[in-house]
Amino acid sequence: MSGPLAQDTSHRYLPIAEHGLIGDLRTVALVGTDGTIDWYCCPAFDSPSVFASLLDADRGGSFQLTATVPASTKQFYFPDTNVLITRFFTEYGLGEIQDFMPVTDSDEADRHRLIRRVVCVRGSIPFRARVAPRFGYGAHPHRARMLSRAVVFTSEALSLALTATVPLECDGKDGWTEFELSQGEDAVFALDRADGEIPSLRCTRAEAEQAFTATVGFWRRWLSQSRYRGRWREMVHRSALALKLLTYAPTGAIVAAPTTSLPEQIGGGRNWDYRYTWVRDAAFAVYGLLRLGFSEEAEAFMGFLTQHIERRGTGPSGPLQVMYGIDGRSELPERELVHLEGYRSSAPVRVGNDAATQLQLDIYGALLDSVYLYDKWCRPISSGHWRAVCALVDWVCEHWDQPDEGVWETRGGRKKFVYSRLMCWVAIDRAMRIAVYRGLPAELVRWGPVRDAIYCRIMDKGWSATRQAFVQYEDGDVLDAAVLMMPLVRFIAPTDPIWLSTLDVLGRELVSDSLVWRYDPKASPDGLEGEEGTFSICSFWYVEALTRAGRLDEARLAFEKMLTYANHVGLYAEEISHTGKQQGNFPQAFTHLALISAAFNLDRVLG
Repeated sequence: MSGPLAQDTSHRYLPIAEHGLIGDLRTVALVGTDGTIDWYCCPAFDSPSVFASLLDADRGGSFQLTATVPASTKQFYFPDTNVLITRFFTEYGLGEIQDFMPVTDSDEADRHRLIRRVVCVRGSIPFRARVAPRFGYGAHPHRARMLSRAVVFTSEALSLALTATVPLECDGKDGWTEFELSQGEDAVFALDRADGEIPSLRCTRAEAEQAFTATVGFWRRWLSQSRYRGRWREMVHRSALALKLLTYAPTGAIVAAPTTSLPEQIGGGRNWDYRYTWVRDAAFAVYGLLRLGFSEEAEAFMGFLTQHIERRGTGPSGPLQVMYGIDGRSELPERELVHLEGYRSSAPVRVGNDAATQLQLDIYGALLDSVYLYDKWCRPISSGHWRAVCALVDWVCEHWDQPDEGVWETRGGRKKFVYSRLMCWVAIDRAMRIAVYRGLPAELVRWGPVRDAIYCRIMDKGWSATRQAFVQYEDGDVLDAAVLMMPLVRFIAPTDPIWLSTLDVLGRELVSDSLVWRYDPKASPDGLEGEEGTFSICSFWYVEALTRAGRLDEARLAFEKMLTYANHVGLYAEEISHTGKQQGNFPQAFTHLALISAAFNLDRVLG
């Protein structure tokens, strides 16, 4: 399916990598290199889409803004900000679009204002804009009308107002305009959530300039907190800025990605909704943010997570869910939007995620590792949190030996995954470390033997004498890149002979030019159709494993090769295809967290 199908539909969809990201810490918009916003949900990351032509070029809706003469384009971020510039080079002159969403804590935050300022830098250029919202993932009807020189789009659940400094027209469904700018002239478009008086939403040129200056100032002040001064500062800071964009300010939650159903393979069915918060991201988020100096963000994310620790109730999948909504909700029912064709005809399009109800034992190690790091580097754990931690550890001690769906959320039946055992060991180990360091009451006499039993179990059943490597599940021989975490979580010495053997085997069979596959679905059926690309998270784990093993030349080469797979503005999707293209949801927080960790540790060792 992937060959002819991709050719038939590719002209209707930009490559996933051909996008930049803007946002206001509540939602984001993806802006294509052609000037089109083809993904935008309002009022939050996981709200139904307003623009979704990324998932259906005909029915999804978009905000097109482009030169009407032939042009080549270049897209980049205003230095040290999340203000995006798309530049148009034509025979008649040079123009650019400045895209941004003001960040504010005031009542105006509910506007979710999206500002698009078009500037003619040289010459004279004709432009056109067409705003075609399609509410509720393209399923909810709406009407558009002119009101106070604005185009107001009204659906049952949401209304938006488009204002501009150039005349607008409306046909009852879309709003549009054509205009020409000469050198030094500009035009401003603003799209607002419309709950009040429309005239009050109008964005003048002066207001746009003020908002631009304020937005640039916000991002630069925020980034100035970074303590990273290493070799790869530009990429690390871009990753930090991307992570901040993926943060939901009201709760401190960080979404795994701001998109849904971007395919892991064109024409395949591995399409998932990532607009939620995964517990396993916790340790990487807290580690990465604290290492860079962003303690406020780490504290907010920990606050979000500890709410769930304290109000936990034991369900069929344990006391914690795999993921939560950005507002903390636990119900995330999965459904398919059959009226959308999917990116390049890669159906299905899904919203919600049934993996929330899976049993994934590794999340307890990720969570308690983040608590340990936060307690060590930021703020001592409270007595209330400690009681909740102890209850979680007691549960892990009783249930660690169960089969589960594992870190990769397979849908082919539960197995006794080695990585799940590893992170159960981490959960108990970190709790014991906190107890000893803080002098807190704990059942160390009970916890210690369980921790040791897990260690022995991994060494006995997680090691394959045939493969001379740690493997995916007990008594098996399938390789899995997840075991790259073993030295990173200090389960095994990074120079232990059996670990070095594992690293060599993984390097031969799962690594290609620094790119790392998670596992071979043919050798380990996961209940899903189609294939996938290399997993960028695993590539950065591989860099860290090489670093800790002392193989610094290999680590640096692998890391710097991975940097070349970022898109034009330094962002990564979940995976890299066999042709080197970005695929999967975009951008992915976990990948940028892993990049920060790999850069920090490699830079520190290189000195």
